[in-house]
Amino acid sequence: MRKLLPLLAVVALVSASAVAQSSSEPVPPKEMKWSFDGVFGTYDRGALQRGFQIYKEVCSSCHSLNMVAFHDLAGPGGPGFTELQAKAIAAGYKIPAEPNERGEITDERGNRLTRPGVLADHFPQPFPNEQAARANNGGALPPDLSLIIKARNGGADYVYSILTGFTETPPHGFAVMSGKYYNPYFAGRNISMPPPLKRGSVSFADGTPASVSNEAKAVVTFLAWASEPQLEARHRIGFEVLAFLLLLAGLLFLAYRKVWHDKH
Repeated sequence: MRKLLPLLAVVALVSASAVAQSSSEPVPPKEMKWSFDGVFGTYDRGALQRGFQIYKEVCSSCHSLNMVAFHDLAGPGGPGFTELQAKAIAAGYKIPAEPNERGEITDERGNRLTRPGVLADHFPQPFPNEQAARANNGGALPPDLSLIIKARNGGADYVYSILTGFTETPPHGFAVMSGKYYNPYFAGRNISMPPPLKRGSVSFADGTPASVSNEAKAVVTFLAWASEPQLEARHRIGFEVLAFLLLLAGLLFLAYRKVWHDKH
């Protein structure tokens, strides 16, 4: 019996370690249906505009969108804003200004000189540098969202799962680290980002209920477009090429039948 006690202790220790490891492994993302999936996928314009609203009012305080210019909002395949709307959106942002006539880039208080945005500008960063970004986010660096859907394994499903996963309850014995939040879809399940969405985070102009799920679907659709703004054009070209090849194959077959019909 005495010989069995150390063995049982080792087994218990290994089992506890295995349980702790399994409880920290990320859960596979939820499988969602997206309008932009598949070879005929397109972006829902209403969802794109709602998603932009979520980004602007919620996400942009921490996350940059460096690769998207304001003119893209009114471009082909974009969210469907008019040029005037895109200009108004751009003008609402403060862009770091060029040096003034005295070569200064700051005012008398040391603040960076700014100007209203124009269509040619890209979305400005929320922080002046990485150090400031980390200082305002507990040491964590919020990622740029321009290519986030392409950059993360699981794509749109993963980002949606992260945004909606904050309500999950940690398993028994799981330790949530200080300054972190539990999210089962994140590696290690301890995430630095606080829950970004809550019911009624925004008020959608089209009357769509502002549930966490609807907010997450909208902003994921917008970020999918930001990651691949030419998706619809690529799908359209692919379909046209396929149709041309099918027509060409049909014509070649008919030509073959006509030329070789009397040769057999």
